[in-house]
Amino acid sequence: MEILIKASQFLLSLSLLIVLHEFGHYLPAKLFKTRVEKFYLFFDAWGKKLFSFTKGGTEYGIGWLPLGGYVKISGMIDESMDLEQMEKEPQPWEFRSKPAWQRLIIMLGGVIVNFVLGFLIYIMLFNVWGENIVKSDDVKYGFGVAKVLEQYGVQQGDNLLLVNGEELDDARDINNYLLLRSVQTITVKHTNGETEQIKLPEDIDMQIFQSTGMTAMTPRFPFTLDTVTEGSNAEKAGLLKTDKIIGVNEMPVTYWSDVTFGIQNSKEFVNIKVNRNDQIHDLKIELGKNGKIGIRPKPTDEDYITITKKEFSFSESITRGTSEAYWKLHDIVTQFKFVFTSKGATSLGGFIAIGNIFPSTWSWPAFWAITAFLSLMLGFMNLLPIPALDGGHVLFTLWEMITGRKPSDKFLEYAQIGGFIFLMGLLLLANGNDIYKWITGQL
Repeated sequence: MEILIKASQFLLSLSLLIVLHEFGHYLPAKLFKTRVEKFYLFFDAWGKKLFSFTKGGTEYGIGWLPLGGYVKISGMIDESMDLEQMEKEPQPWEFRSKPAWQRLIIMLGGVIVNFVLGFLIYIMLFNVWGENIVKSDDVKYGFGVAKVLEQYGVQQGDNLLLVNGEELDDARDINNYLLLRSVQTITVKHTNGETEQIKLPEDIDMQIFQSTGMTAMTPRFPFTLDTVTEGSNAEKAGLLKTDKIIGVNEMPVTYWSDVTFGIQNSKEFVNIKVNRNDQIHDLKIELGKNGKIGIRPKPTDEDYITITKKEFSFSESITRGTSEAYWKLHDIVTQFKFVFTSKGATSLGGFIAIGNIFPSTWSWPAFWAITAFLSLMLGFMNLLPIPALDGGHVLFTLWEMITGRKPSDKFLEYAQIGGFIFLMGLLLLANGNDIYKWITGQL
């Protein structure tokens, strides 16, 4: 049932974003009297479709292959690769006959819709549901800290007071700041009550990513094991759900962060010490490809953080929603730098990873928050200057507008094929990572 709920939310969100993105191309094409032959949610690969009808010279339908969607615009080299049409003389209603500025607007229409939609959803979210925030002094047990931060003076159990001299609206955002925004100093309160300002190096973001991924500080909480994934390395090594973990690599364990950071500091194997029916057992567990072993915790103190609800007026929600959307988009763009590392390549996720972002119970606030994030991400990804994406078409059109020379149809054909092959390779890598993690119990 949980999988069905996640899948339903993902499918609804994906369908909404695809239809609105394609409508962003469709509307200016119609306004500029450009013929739109098809408008499809999902792809009707090899001519197969679930549903279709024709109205006003446009075929509307739902394809069987849920990898996106498209509008087929007459006189344009796109996903359809309709080269027979391109061999004929250009017609007034075709895309290639329109002025460059009109073609540019048509190609930018989809990403503009995605960006506007993301901003509007965030504004709606704060207006309707407000915001749940956690202040730094509302983290009961302080923060667990990655080893890479300990070398600069951050200690286990520290409370976070300031980042670059300012208090965070939500202390849980600290990882976004450390990895995706420029952080020079953090001010912490140690468990002995002393306050210290700690200076961090310029490359702290890459140090953290290479060491622990996207998490450097996390609220601590006492725990028991909730899940030992079937078929995982933890289960194969003999770990039981009823075991109490008391040590990782000879270090005592009190909080869940002690376990996660202990595992992250390990190489190929992690040594887990457990108490099982008052008997101590030492287990040697092999790390998975993504550094996990297949266990999940359950807090024994549900009040380890205190959440405060903050309400917004309509005007306040515009300011707060716009700010949230801007920083989400900023983080999406900044996070792209990690893709070009070896660790980043193995961290790429496909449809399963995206689907897992959604909660296992239906939640409209969560659904809309994730949809807003995905809308901004879809807009950015489509704007990348890669042939077969909107950004590739935009790049070629801008080149034409600047130089006065239009790329040949043959060049555009080869570029479209090359871009498609690149995107398919990226898609296979991302979804291949998902399948591997699913098989090994890491997803």
